[in-house]
This record gives sequence, C-alpha cells and structure tokens, in this order.
Amino acid sequence: MNGIPQVLGGRVAVVTGASRGIGKGIALELGAAGATVFVTGRSAVPGRLPGTVHATAAEIDLLGGVGVPVVCDHRDDDAVERLFERIRNEHGRLDVLVNNVYNAPAAARWLGKPFWEVPPQAWDETFDVGLRSHYVASVFAAPLLIESAGLIANISSPGAERYMHNAVYGVAKAALDRLTSDMADDLAESGVTVVSLWPGIVDTELLQMVPRDRDGRRVVTLPGEGTYDLDNAESPRFPGRAVVALAADPDRRQRSGSAWRIADLAEEYGFTDLDGRIPRND
Repeated sequence: MNGIPQVLGGRVAVVTGASRGIGKGIALELGAAGATVFVTGRSAVPGRLPGTVHATAAEIDLLGGVGVPVVCDHRDDDAVERLFERIRNEHGRLDVLVNNVYNAPAAARWLGKPFWEVPPQAWDETFDVGLRSHYVASVFAAPLLIESAGLIANISSPGAERYMHNAVYGVAKAALDRLTSDMADDLAESGVTVVSLWPGIVDTELLQMVPRDRDGRRVVTLPGEGTYDLDNAESPRFPGRAVVALAADPDRRQRSGSAWRIADLAEEYGFTDLDGRIPRND
C-alpha cells in the first residue's frame, strides 16, 4: 500500500493502451486509488520501448490496487467484446473506461509534415487505432457503464482546436472530441459522464529517448510549433490524477460532453504532478 486514500476502492476500470505512456500513468493512478484496473495493450514482452501489460498490472498491485493484464489488439473487435464480457462475468460492473490506445511511434514519423507528404496509410493508422478503437470499446462498455452511472474518458489533445503535428492528427482529435459530445448526448439520461481530456506535453518513454544536449537539456523541436524543454513536461501520472478526480467526483455529470485541459482540472480539483507542479506546456 502507498498511503494514498483508496477513494476508488471497489471500482472497476479499463485503460486501453496501458503498457506504457499516458495509459500506464492513468492505470497506475487508478490502482493507487484502490481500483481494479484492466490493463490492455498488445505488448506482452518488452520491445524497442519498455513496458508490457503485465508490468503495468504488477505496478498497480504494488500501489494498492488490483492490476489485471489483458493482451488485446484493439483492431480486433471480437477481442474487445470478449474483454467486456469477461468483466461482466468476473465483476458484474464497470465504473471507468479510459480510451487511450494510440500508435504514437507510427504517428511520430509524420510530425511536422504538410498533408501532401502524409500518406493515406497515416490516416488509416490514426483513425483505426485512436478513433475507431475508442468507439468500439465504448460500444461494448456502455451497457456496464449505464448500470453504474460510470465515466468514459477519451484521451484527446489541444490539436482538436488548433494546428498540431499535421492535418491528420488534428482532424482525428477533432473527431474524437465530437465523438465525446455525441456520446454524451446519447447517454444524457443514463447518468454516464463522457469527457475528453487534453494532456500537455507528456514525458513518455518515447520522449525519454531524446538525449540531453551539451547544456544538459532534453529539448525537442516540433516543426511549426516550437521548442520544448522536456524537463518541464508533465509526467504520465498527471493525467491519471485527473481521471481519479473525475471518477471520485459525485458532481462530474456537469462536465459531460466537453473537453478539459488536465492543468485546468488540476487547479479545480487541487491535485498536482508528482513533483508538486501544475505543468502548463501545451
């Protein structure tokens, strides 16, 4: 146990794409708050980037929650449906769904490219795992979430409202935020809350590969966007604290259908990143 109040004791959550990165950070925070967390992803063994669903689940256990690793390819609708059937059979409830799965290494190939240099393949990759996958998980999770008046959190981006990375990325995030809005309308009488969450620049395992320069800084330049010192980035646990705050908030329904910056939620709910800061770097 880690001494963090178990505000989500008895709750059941799913975090998609939680082998590493933002998904892992969210899964760990849900576990630290006492939840049983189903950790999904394709990584059963470490690859070029560290992290597996099994390793994340084991860390959840150490934090006082219950981690359940599930190797799942979110392009496989049948596998996703079986996941939620398993949850109903084993727990009879679902309280939180975090739609996070995204192929960040693939998307990184097209950062800063004008649309005519971004092939149709990139569109398909971004919309398949990162938009369609969120819709599919929500479809199969909805009956359980309606029973619990639960929470769906879609991990989106400020790219939904301004240019970031490339045209495909922005269109996908704008579509995700519209999906949030429309699902919230459909669920308006159910008690289920649906939100989009906008992290800033997050120091994931992928960005941790950026070497330090001669001045000792880890700096990344995004073409057309700016240069960022990654030592000022937020940790993957920071978005997780936003999910916990929302899941524990009995008045969260007033937020349904909208997108929320993590930093804004931190100020409203009173949580910080691991180092005590409220990072603003989007």
